Amino acid sequence: MRWIVDGMNVIGTRPDGWWKDRRRAMARLVDQLERWASAEGRDVAVVFEQPPSQPIRSTVIEIGYAPRAAANSADDEIIRLVRADDRPQDIIVVTSDTALADRTRTAGADAYPATTFRNLIDPPHQSD
Repeated sequence: MRWIVDGMNVIGTRPDGWWKDRRRAMARLVDQLERWASAEGRDVAVVFEQPPSQPIRSTVIEIGYAPRAAANSADDEIIRLVRADDRPQDIIVVTSDTALADRTRTAGADAYPATTFRNLIDPPHQSD
């Protein structure tokens, strides 16, 4: 099973100030995805709208960017990846964007809610 993550959609599931430093939020998500992919033996790709000024690299997961910054450009890149795959039925796209989830299913893959996924890879802190 291959997981393709709508990066900013997952980041945006928590109002934790991510908008103050988008690059840091992106790097943090990549780190969480690396740990999860390694621990669970998962094939993971994350797609962002545009690359940050300082590149984020990984030897564990694939990091992708839309070819141009525009409305829904990351969504279009995710769908391109699904359609380019020989086995789209083996892909899960992580997003809570209803339109992207519908496009994902039409392309033959499945969709998984971003908030549920975020809680899986980064459980929320619970106060005692």
